[in-house]
Amino acid sequence: MPQPTLEELKENFALFDDWEERYKYLIDLGKGLSEMDEALKNEQTIVKGCTSRVWLVSQIQEDGTLHFIADSDAHIVRGLIAILLGAYEGKTVAEVKTIDIEAAFEEIGLNSHLSPNRRNGFFAMVGRIQSIS
Repeated sequence: MPQPTLEELKENFALFDDWEERYKYLIDLGKGLSEMDEALKNEQTIVKGCTSRVWLVSQIQEDGTLHFIADSDAHIVRGLIAILLGAYEGKTVAEVKTIDIEAAFEEIGLNSHLSPNRRNGFFAMVGRIQSIS
């Protein structure tokens, strides 16, 4: 199943009436992530600032677009990774810098429905992605 875009994710989250359904959808998104090779889960790929363990690898493709491989040991965080992939996968470095992920985070409603630790972890991942040059 192809990764939904950020716009599709915003539309999908809007379909749910309550946050229990949205959390289930978030967890389902995480289940859809590609497997990450265990060899890639190391000190160089771990994202600092996340309460859960998160690993993130970025690759710049020949056409200049970015490709990410990421994983976490927490189901909800895997869903947050899926949201980030929807926002950033296949974009160029220049495009990544123009994405207002905080506005999308608020539009989806995550700002008021995630713990401060999860929010901080989400933006630690964003910082890691945005630092690619």
